[in-house]
Amino acid sequence: MPRDLLLTDYVDAEGQRIVDSLFEWLRIPSISADPDHSASVRHSAEFAADLLRDAGMEHAQVVETGGAPAVYADWLHAGPSAPTALVYGHHDVQPVDPLDEWALPPFEPALVDGECRARGAVDDKGQLLFQIEAARGLLQRHGRLPVNLKFLIEGEEEVGSPHFEDLLHEQLERLSCDVVVVSDTTMWGPQVPSTCVGLRGLVAFDLTIRTAAGDLHSGSFGGSLPNSAHVAADLVSSLHDGDGRVALPGFYDDVRPLTEAEQRSLRLLPFDEDEWKRKAGVARLEGEAGRTTLERVWTRPTCEVVGITAGYGGEGMKTVVPGRANVKVTFRLVPDQDPERVAEVFGAWLAARVPEGVSLEAEQVGSVGPALTDPDHPSVGALCRAIERVWGRAPLLTREGGSGPEEALGRVLEAPVLYLGVGLPDDRYHAPDERMVMDQFWKGLIAAGELWGEVARAHG
Repeated sequence: MPRDLLLTDYVDAEGQRIVDSLFEWLRIPSISADPDHSASVRHSAEFAADLLRDAGMEHAQVVETGGAPAVYADWLHAGPSAPTALVYGHHDVQPVDPLDEWALPPFEPALVDGECRARGAVDDKGQLLFQIEAARGLLQRHGRLPVNLKFLIEGEEEVGSPHFEDLLHEQLERLSCDVVVVSDTTMWGPQVPSTCVGLRGLVAFDLTIRTAAGDLHSGSFGGSLPNSAHVAADLVSSLHDGDGRVALPGFYDDVRPLTEAEQRSLRLLPFDEDEWKRKAGVARLEGEAGRTTLERVWTRPTCEVVGITAGYGGEGMKTVVPGRANVKVTFRLVPDQDPERVAEVFGAWLAARVPEGVSLEAEQVGSVGPALTDPDHPSVGALCRAIERVWGRAPLLTREGGSGPEEALGRVLEAPVLYLGVGLPDDRYHAPDERMVMDQFWKGLIAAGELWGEVARAHG
């Protein structure tokens, strides 16, 4: 890594203090999914506000929401002609179960083989901290920043951000910005830098099928009345055609094609299907015909049955005709698909397939729009230059198959969303032994320091 980068000396001088701060934050078990940890989530928010205040940010405060607290801070002295950037991240973490699969206690961080191991190390406290420390380092070096900078740190990302969009609308004037930067994603590899330009959307359904008031004796009633398990199986098998495409009429009508730059990046990524299968623990791959694996998981919409239950599932046998079945279905969506439009189409598709005399209730249990940043936006170019300066090669453009609040950030704030994420595919997100590779952490910090000057020049 070149020695002339802005924050290289800062990392050399402050490295141990920064690691100590990271460890102190990681010791706070801010599990937003568990009400028993609500006090810890609040402690984590207060700790984040203190970090920002100590770094030289102003108006650092815990922000109340309808659920877990968020954190806001800013530094707005670059002047009215300078662009305003908002850094987004989250301070809550996933549950740690199964605890017996952790090599080390999840909230007792440790450095092992150049990795910080703890819950939250990469998702997302570690990636947030390098953004905070980059701002501190620039302020120490220059006494100012080249951009007006804001931080918004959420406390409910790991439970679906149920109050986040309301927060964006309520705080719209304070959060207004020219660009959003998210550090909560991954790179392809330590030697293959990349930047995400999009996340898929999501709409989910909980289906309840009733064919009788209760289970019935299969000897007395079998063969004479509808079986809820059969109805569920028929619906599930009809969701896809023989080419692996979702069978809903018009499902693909609004799918936006990839740009040439995205197609080129997909071709250049060193993807190994055998390694992919090994990581997934499967013997074969399948999906939409005529599409590569990366296209299927990043750039194409999907339908997955994520749960199906009916009848008796315990030990031995129970000879019944199930009177009730449950199916849980999720659709991952891509630009320009609308979750509510997909919900309407799915509802009509279900209604046309429910047999007479069978009751079906379909409950929509969440939706997130797909997020996509124009790869040709000047701010993306600024990010790519910052990454290239640190990693020594231009980043490839990727997408990620998951979903998150980034779509709401871009839509409500009317700003492009950039992804300076330095996590790696093997960092065990949401799993035991979560890690942050510290070489990636330090590079992320230095790249964040380079980014703000690039953003200022791109908007000049």
